Amino acid sequence: MFDHVKFGVSDFAASKAFFLKALEPLGVAVVSEGVPSYGIELSANDEVSLCLYQAEEKPAHLHLAFRAASRQQVDAFYHAALEAGGKDNGAPGLRPQYQGRYYAAFVIGPDGHNIEAVYHEPEA
Repeated sequence: MFDHVKFGVSDFAASKAFFLKALEPLGVAVVSEGVPSYGIELSANDEVSLCLYQAEEKPAHLHLAFRAASRQQVDAFYHAALEAGGKDNGAPGLRPQYQGRYYAAFVIGPDGHNIEAVYHEPEA
């Protein structure tokens, strides 16, 4: 559905560092980068990308869910995001209230965004 999603952040350097470390276990890397007011583009597959830029106004809180390729990737995302300064908002585990196979972890990022990694398949 999306080609890319772009949103402003209050501290470009902190958000760039957070997202690069937190999303590294999901295979996300820098695709392109310009000055902070232009921002950075991140992607795992060059089909869909996440773009961040330095905003003047305080950004509204978002919920961003990233698809993982395994439960182990969800776990790795969670630990990397906490190491990058994220705050716990739900440790890795099943979320049967959403769906029986919904395995996810949640962290709060630098601007208060709820960042999630999710895997939808049964455990192998």
